[in-house]
Amino acid sequence: MSTSTASFVKVSTEDGVALITIDRPPVNALSRQVMAELDRCLDGVKADAAAKVAILTGGGSFAFVAGADVKDIASLKSGEEAQQVAAQGQSVLMKIQRLGKPVIAAINGVCLGGGLELAMACHLRVTGDRARFGQPEINLGIIPGFGGTQRLPRLIGRAKAIELILTGDLIMAAEAHRLGLVNLVVPQDQVLKAAKDLARKIASKGRVAVQLALDAIETGLDSRLEEGLAHEARAFGQVASTEDYREGVSAFLEKRQPKFRDR
Repeated sequence: MSTSTASFVKVSTEDGVALITIDRPPVNALSRQVMAELDRCLDGVKADAAAKVAILTGGGSFAFVAGADVKDIASLKSGEEAQQVAAQGQSVLMKIQRLGKPVIAAINGVCLGGGLELAMACHLRVTGDRARFGQPEINLGIIPGFGGTQRLPRLIGRAKAIELILTGDLIMAAEAHRLGLVNLVVPQDQVLKAAKDLARKIASKGRVAVQLALDAIETGLDSRLEEGLAHEARAFGQVASTEDYREGVSAFLEKRQPKFRDR
């Protein structure tokens, strides 16, 4: 097991799973320092060959991330500075989406504003049954700036996303699941366990196939169907030349569990 720690973002890796914890009491708000630390931690997880899957969660039991640090927002001196902060935040969240490894958000409490934007940048979301979700920025006279206006409609559809962003209303975990915003709802005290179970299940698969499948999905979502299909065919050709492909097919034909070697 390996561990690294910054002031507010901690990373530990065990059994192929990197656990990234944002721990900034009381609500894990995303200050500029937190975003900078998260940026560096993501680089470390990407480079860590032992980490096949990552989990992102919040410290404590009240909040996953309750949003951006309002004091930071209040300190912005110009529209140009605000635009720069938004672009920097978007860059960090895009790094999650393009990490090349699946990232699971383990949502252990309130997930609002920048916290929801952070969770939506992850590939999968596991939440506790008492968590609340929303983009309440409109109540401060601003709009989501870390990708909320773009990712929320893509996940739950245009009309509902417009409603939530323009009203600032919050929804509970069951509604988030119904809308397709989260993958799994579990009892509040089982969030991290459920996320780790899912992460280990994915980590047991061949690394190359997982990476290529994820890349094909992400590329296809940003492309026309024909372009996505062509990319998928190329990825299929790549994975069909690996040792894991031969092992997986042989194991199926021999009625045994495959032993993938990530090559």
